[in-house]
Amino acid sequence: MTEKQRKFADEYLIDCNATRAYKAAYPNVKKDSTAAQAGSRMLRNVKVAAYIDEKLAEISSSKTADAQEVMEYLTSVMRGESEAEIVVVEGMGEGWSEARNIKKAPDERERLKAAELLGKRFGLFTDKVNLEGTPKVVIVDDLDA
Repeated sequence: MTEKQRKFADEYLIDCNATRAYKAAYPNVKKDSTAAQAGSRMLRNVKVAAYIDEKLAEISSSKTADAQEVMEYLTSVMRGESEAEIVVVEGMGEGWSEARNIKKAPDERERLKAAELLGKRFGLFTDKVNLEGTPKVVIVDDLDA
């Protein structure tokens, strides 16, 4: 992949606008129609498309929580181990007040909600009966009667 193709791909990743990305990578192109056609062609280039897909996968995986991260967070909230920062306004006397940040552990409602979500995940609250085994099938021929 050439340096200009890489620049096009990096610019394309900013806002997924092939016309703008092409004009940024190839500044001598001034017409939008020319840049749009060339940008569309560039997106069909195998190397450019593979580079864009790889970068999108990196962005997605680094910004998206996975199941384990969610479970660990819910567990820490349920156990009261996490902390949240909240703003508290205190009256300082003579008509003026002051805001400050304090850290607080999850309250009972937040802990209960985390426990409920974990319980749903592990199927602790289902009313379904889970039957396992192979049923016996009996065919009765009563048409000759």
